[in-house]
Amino acid sequence: MLKEKAAAPGGVQLILRELVQVGIYKKSQGRITRQLTCLAIWLTFALGAWRLMESGWMNAPLKYAIPGVILAAGLWLGYRLVNLPTFADFLIAVEAEMNKVSWPSRTELVRSSTVVIIVIFGLTIVLFAYDSIWQALLKYVLQVVK
Repeated sequence: MLKEKAAAPGGVQLILRELVQVGIYKKSQGRITRQLTCLAIWLTFALGAWRLMESGWMNAPLKYAIPGVILAAGLWLGYRLVNLPTFADFLIAVEAEMNKVSWPSRTELVRSSTVVIIVIFGLTIVLFAYDSIWQALLKYVLQVVK
């Protein structure tokens, strides 16, 4: 749907217009999913700005100015992205589907997790044994060949 808008005449202006609005699209729907998505985008930009600031390749005035501009742009972009109508409708649908999921009880979750962890450790031991056997066998073959 976004491609259709971008391909239509004035589609780019429509998207840019959406990015500079202040309003919240369908304010009461999909609130938790939209907030968590916005928080993830903000965290990504904050970590990127922090790493850029700590990289040490910029002099003193730019060391804080460029990461600050990137952080501010990222905060605004994260806020606006979760309010773009097409993306917001997707996040609303995701939250609606997640509400339909039947989640396991705490005891079932612990039991299933325990089984998975034990199987992973078992497979680790088996693979280590196979690796050790093949390593010893190949060392023996190389000594015999020499």
